[in-house]
Amino acid sequence: MSNIKDWCISRQLWWGHRIPVWYHKTTKEIYCDVNPPVDAENWVQDNDVLDTWSSSWLWAHDVFKTEAEQKYYYPTDALVTAPDIIFFWVARMIMAGYYFQGEIPFKHVYFTSVIRDDTGRKMSKSLGNSPDPLDVIDQYGADALRFTMMFLAPLGQDVRFSEDKCDLGRNFANKIWNAGRFILMNTPEGFQYDENYIPENEDFVDKWITSRLNSTVKNLNKALEDFELTNSSKIIYSFVWTDFCDWYIELIKNRFYSDDPKVKLDTAQKAVGLFDKILRLLHPFMPYISEELWHLIKTRGDGESISVAVFPEFNDTKVDIAGEKQMEFLQNLITAVRNIRGEMKIAPSKPVKLHLKTSIYDPLYGDLIKKLAKVEEITSGTDTVRPAKSASAVIKDCEIFVPLEGLIDIEVERTRLEKEIDRLKGGLTGLTKKLSNEEFVSRAPADIIEKERAKKRDWEENIAKLQAILDDLT
Repeated sequence: MSNIKDWCISRQLWWGHRIPVWYHKTTKEIYCDVNPPVDAENWVQDNDVLDTWSSSWLWAHDVFKTEAEQKYYYPTDALVTAPDIIFFWVARMIMAGYYFQGEIPFKHVYFTSVIRDDTGRKMSKSLGNSPDPLDVIDQYGADALRFTMMFLAPLGQDVRFSEDKCDLGRNFANKIWNAGRFILMNTPEGFQYDENYIPENEDFVDKWITSRLNSTVKNLNKALEDFELTNSSKIIYSFVWTDFCDWYIELIKNRFYSDDPKVKLDTAQKAVGLFDKILRLLHPFMPYISEELWHLIKTRGDGESISVAVFPEFNDTKVDIAGEKQMEFLQNLITAVRNIRGEMKIAPSKPVKLHLKTSIYDPLYGDLIKKLAKVEEITSGTDTVRPAKSASAVIKDCEIFVPLEGLIDIEVERTRLEKEIDRLKGGLTGLTKKLSNEEFVSRAPADIIEKERAKKRDWEENIAKLQAILDDLT
């Protein structure tokens, strides 16, 4: 608000607040006041009107009917607006607030992103590059559009939007719906969620997900308090998609299928309780699906809305950093074995043997690894030697070896890899020559050159990756 200068407040429009200036018909004297001159018949009022923002700047304190309302709402906490009217509206509300009320009208101002099309042009009706939001909602859903926009809108930067980007929000909504459907389908007959229920059959997986939930609540609240909406959407997205759906639900499936009724009940109560809290965290981002699912899991008949439910609070006693690190190790280990299976084209039906060179593996987690990575046997130790003709991977504090004898035809795979490497090297040679051609580089559009350079980087990475796999087969 420094370096404020005068600006022209008059506009020649057909509508608006008419400027309170009169000119004497005879003496040409100028009269300016909120009230017209007494002998109005001798004066002519100026035809111009005040700048639109000269009335809009009164909004912060001139919309209240009573003094009590004004005392309660003024000053307010946060104003959310577009960055293109910072001076037109925001700055002038501050000036008017100080002048008429003696204090600033708001504590924080959050500037939203400007939505542009995928070429960077500002969306407008005249350009015809702005889709009808209702059409997008019909195709993808209101929650999908809402979440996608928050996910794509970094603080202080504009958004390049295209309708297909709403796949992100729609896929996330589907993930949430399917997770809730799976949990509800596997609850015992006659199940009723009891938020005060204390499960007896809890293991390190339950403690881990509880810790991750509380860590998420802490990080999410901090992001929201700091107006980091994009970061907050990514925090909840990562927890729900990865931790809860991809890992926790997968890890507790065997308990849902248990023959022990008490184990099934404990699992259902725990899973539904977690899902209840997830829906509350999601509600500000995806209000419709969270409301619908919340009523399904609560089986409510009183019409109470999730909007008035208590937002989850951070409980530091439930955070287990050591447990989270241990689970991270297991996730990385299982993912590495799955990647080896995929890269080596090992049939899903074929179990593998696993050799680990590490000091941190705990046999307690062996059953989970065997189940999720299709492993039949695990050996570990600090002196583990890499078996012949085995695929390998490295994660923090652990080397992983998977013997390939009997799982694939090694010679056929070696031949295939060698041919693919030769093919990529041939293409890379031509691409390198192309990018070394000064005439091409000087004449081609910048985006074409960058695409060719990106292709070159991808091919180099693929060659290195395939060569590493080939080396594993020796």
